[in-house]
Amino acid sequence: MGSFLSDRELAGLAPAERAAFHSPVPTQVVSNGEFNPLPQTPAQRAVEARIGEIAEQQGRRLGLDRRAFLRTGSGMAAAFLAMNEVFGPVFEVGKAEAAEPEAAAARSAALRGQFIFDDQLHFVRDDYPFEGLTGLARYAAEHWNPAMQKDGVGLGLARYKFENFLKEVYLDSDTRIGLLSGAPFDEPKNWFLTNDQIKQAAETVNGIAGTRRLLFHSLVTPKQQGWMEEVDRVIAEVKPTSWKGYTIGDPLSPQTTRWPWRLDDEALMYPFYEKAVKAGITTICIHKGLLPQDYETSIPGGAWRYANVDDVPKAAKDWPQISFVIYHAALRAFLEDPAQELARFERDGYIRWVSDLAEIPRRHGISNVYADLGTCFAISAVSSPRFCAAMMGTLIKGLGADHVFWGTDSVWYGSPQWQIEALRRLEIPEDMQRRHGFAPLGPAEGPVKAAILGGNAARHYGLEEKHGTLDPDALDRDGIGRIKAAYLGGGSDRSLAAYGYVVPRG
Repeated sequence: MGSFLSDRELAGLAPAERAAFHSPVPTQVVSNGEFNPLPQTPAQRAVEARIGEIAEQQGRRLGLDRRAFLRTGSGMAAAFLAMNEVFGPVFEVGKAEAAEPEAAAARSAALRGQFIFDDQLHFVRDDYPFEGLTGLARYAAEHWNPAMQKDGVGLGLARYKFENFLKEVYLDSDTRIGLLSGAPFDEPKNWFLTNDQIKQAAETVNGIAGTRRLLFHSLVTPKQQGWMEEVDRVIAEVKPTSWKGYTIGDPLSPQTTRWPWRLDDEALMYPFYEKAVKAGITTICIHKGLLPQDYETSIPGGAWRYANVDDVPKAAKDWPQISFVIYHAALRAFLEDPAQELARFERDGYIRWVSDLAEIPRRHGISNVYADLGTCFAISAVSSPRFCAAMMGTLIKGLGADHVFWGTDSVWYGSPQWQIEALRRLEIPEDMQRRHGFAPLGPAEGPVKAAILGGNAARHYGLEEKHGTLDPDALDRDGIGRIKAAYLGGGSDRSLAAYGYVVPRG
C-alpha cells in the first residue's frame, strides 16, 4: 500500500465517518488502512436500503427521524433483521426488538453486565505526524465534503485520539477491559504510539478508573537496529502485559518493508523468547494475514509469505512456555469476493490461512496457539455473515472455544458495540453444523460466547488473580463506571460513525 495509502488508492476512497451510511452495523467494508476495502456489494446495498426502510417506518411511528431511531437499541435490532432478510437467518433477533424500544432496552439491560475483554484496541498520539493518515481528512474536505471544514470537528485526528477512544470503547460499548496495541512501521515516527506512550495511556485509563481497565502491549521489531536493546529496556522499565510483533515487517508498506521475519528463526527469535520467558512476559501476539488483495503480485520477492502461519508450529512446539496469539485469525487477505470465498468453503471446507491456523493443534500436538478476532470478524460479519459463521466454526473446532480471543481493532471501526452485538447474535446455520461438525455457538451469555467475549482473555492474563475482582458491580462503581452512568443518564447516544476508509457508494 505504501505510505499508508497511496495517492492512487486514496483517490478512490472516502472517510468512513463521512461517506458511509450511518447504520448501527456497517453496510460496507471499512478498512483500518491495513487492507484495501472492497466496494459495497449488491447484497450490502440491499441491507442498507432495508435498514433505511425499517428506520423510516418504525421511526415515524415512534416520532423519531431515521438517524435518531438508528441510534436506539431498536435500530441495532433493525440492522440485524435486515441482514437476516438479505443474507439468510444467521443472527438471533426478533421483530419485537425493532418495533418496541422497551423490548430492545430490556435485552440491552440484561446483557450490559456481561464481561467483555477486547484484546485489540488502538488510538494515536496527539502529535501524530503521519501524512498518510492526517492528510485523508484534508483530501476529503477538498474533494468530497467541503462542509468538513466548518463542522467544528476539524480536519485533524480528533476521531482517532484518546478522548474519542475512551468514549467509543468504554462509554458507547459494553467493553469492560481492553488491551491497547500498536503497530511498528519501518519509520518510528509513524508509530501510532511508542512503547512508553502505550504504557502511559494504560496508566491514564487505570488512573481514571481506579481499577485495571486497560492492559497493554510493547512492540518488538526484529532485525531493526537496537531491537534487542529495546527488549531489555522494556522488560526493565515498561513491564508490558504482553508483546506485539508483525512478521510482515511494516504492515502498511509490505511492498517496501525492509525487515520481515519468521517466528521460527532460531538465530533471530529464540534469544528473545528466552528473555521473555525469564521476564515472565510469555504472551506474544502476532499480526498475520490481512494482505492487499493482489498480494502475490504486488509484494515482491514472495515477502507475503511472512504473513502466513507456516512459521508458527515449530516456534510454538519449541517454546511451550510461550502463548502465541495470532491476530486477525490469519485471514489471508480480505475476501476479494465474499460469495466466491463462501462458495470455496462450502465446496472444500477450507478457509485460506484460517484453516491452516486452526489445524495446528491437531497436526503438531501443541496447545499454546490462539486466535484473535480483530478485523477478521468485523469485515466478514458485514460482508458475508454465513462466511463469518464458517470462520468461527473452523476456529472453535480446531483451536477450541477456550483458545479464541475477542478483539475488535477499535477505535478504527467506531464503537465496538455493533461487533459485540453481532457475536452475541451470530449462530452457525444448522446445515453447516451438520456438514462440518461444528458445535452451535449458543446464546449470548452461554458458555461459548461468554468465553470468547471475555472469559478466555481474563483467565489467560490472570486478571482475577493479579488485578482483583472482575465483578461487574465493582466495575460499575469504579471511576469509568461512574462516568458511564452519568453519560448514559444524560441521554447520550452512541455514535454511528466508523473511522477508516471505504469505497464511495455508487
